[in-house]
Amino acid sequence: MHNYLRTYRRRHGFSQAEIAALLGIGSYRPVSRYEHGARHPHIFTVFALEVVFGQPASELFAGAYDTVRHAVRERARRMEQKLCALPDLDRATIRKVELLRAIVGPESKPNIAS
Repeated sequence: MHNYLRTYRRRHGFSQAEIAALLGIGSYRPVSRYEHGARHPHIFTVFALEVVFGQPASELFAGAYDTVRHAVRERARRMEQKLCALPDLDRATIRKVELLRAIVGPESKPNIAS
């Protein structure tokens, strides 16, 4: 499932028109499009949905979050490899590598040449 908006909306007994009113939009149509993944909400709408349902965006939009998380981790992994291949790493670069490792997760542990 790409997102859980419909699930949360129904769980709380709201109509699409009621959610639209809470979001400050004049029609239920955007809510329907968000629920079906046909349209991505603006960041302020995402925050409003967090407030309405009391759930983080990463849960409400789990499919999108997983896609973004995977892409960022892959880019961080490649950046970490490039930095670790440098002959001399200064403190700033070592801090970058540490952050990149935190992003990538436990599967990334090449040695840093200090």
